[in-house]
Amino acid sequence: MYGFKPVGILILSGFFNEKNALGVIFNNMDKIFVFAISLLCAASAAFGTPPLADKFESAWKNAWEDFFSTKTNLFYDYISSYESGKQLAHLPAAEEVVRQYPNFCGYGTGMEDCAILGGAMLSALADLSAKNGAADDLKSRAKKVFEGLKLCCTAHGVKGFVARGVCIQDCKSVYINSSRDQYTHLVHGFWKYFNSNLSDPETKRQISALLSDIAERMMSTVIPENDYDSLRADGSRCGLGICRMWNVGAHEAARLPMIYAAAWKTSGNARYFNEYKKYFLPALEQSEKVTSAHPAYALLQMQCSLELLRDVQSDSPVRDRISALMRKVAELTYPKAVNFSEKMANMDLTQLGIDWRNPAFWRSQSGYNIPDWGEYRKMWDCVRGAAEGVLVCQMASCRKPECGALMEKITSMCDYDKLSSCGIIYHIAAMAKM
Repeated sequence: MYGFKPVGILILSGFFNEKNALGVIFNNMDKIFVFAISLLCAASAAFGTPPLADKFESAWKNAWEDFFSTKTNLFYDYISSYESGKQLAHLPAAEEVVRQYPNFCGYGTGMEDCAILGGAMLSALADLSAKNGAADDLKSRAKKVFEGLKLCCTAHGVKGFVARGVCIQDCKSVYINSSRDQYTHLVHGFWKYFNSNLSDPETKRQISALLSDIAERMMSTVIPENDYDSLRADGSRCGLGICRMWNVGAHEAARLPMIYAAAWKTSGNARYFNEYKKYFLPALEQSEKVTSAHPAYALLQMQCSLELLRDVQSDSPVRDRISALMRKVAELTYPKAVNFSEKMANMDLTQLGIDWRNPAFWRSQSGYNIPDWGEYRKMWDCVRGAAEGVLVCQMASCRKPECGALMEKITSMCDYDKLSSCGIIYHIAAMAKM
């Protein structure tokens, strides 16, 4: 599908059709990694393990059939059944969302990260099209994902607010507490889609308008009087601190200028450029102090913001500075990916998500009642974190051989027909880059 399997075959035939195969190899060292993975795929097939291309096809099919809702065009956090039509039966009913049950974020319910997942998938689709061309099916799927993300921006009627997800039952109800993580992945996905060969002029216009709305919201809410909080949909302060966009940790400092940069470059509006310029250098200096103390998902979001800021930058020394920082982030994250993969080897990866209304236990966080998934959460995290760690390295073109072998190991452990963690989307994104 989408040229993924033939890519390896074409590269292999390209090498061995040459008269001087070894000379071609050593003169094309940047292709060695792809060549090696093709050999790994062939070797794994010989020993009875499905090659990476087949794993990609299986993960792709499962993600779209089990995690994606054709009603909202959104991907959801986990599935609670492998029976067709019941995979997402656990999601909150409209009545529950309207009364903000069990908490203002929808934490634990399975619809808390739709904007993140859609942004990650949209980025993966852009990567696939860059390698394999803008096939009609890729265009169609990208448009659907975009429509889902647009729904997160519009269903609630609050301009510039990015909801975590939208209720499948009524296609409009949302939890009112977002986070900088949701904004980061959505903006990054919009940016990559806008600059890909998948989007048409009308879609680009809509992306520009949505990014402008987000920038306007940031300009009006992310101010000292609000402690730089972007606020909940009802205009109140976030009780968890996760909506603060400035005066944050080193791994979060680039989020605000990335939003202004994306809005500026897609709209041409000088107001957004001025905001980007105001925050960019302080954010970069703060970002360079990042340590390994943060989880893989947070470092992936940092990498997304840095990638966008690098791509809008015309000054070569500054681009090089950002690229060096991205390599640092990759080196900090790679051990986390290895650790997650080692834990996966000792887990039942086929276990299903729980009924969040009857959780392992309830925990309280700053007044938010959160259903805890217990042991299931550990598996869910590992499946997601392993691939997130690989992605961080891929985005910096760092540790390519090691990440190729690691991704082969990770996928070999997964039966994607029996995987309930939305980490499957990050597996697709990592394989798409290969």
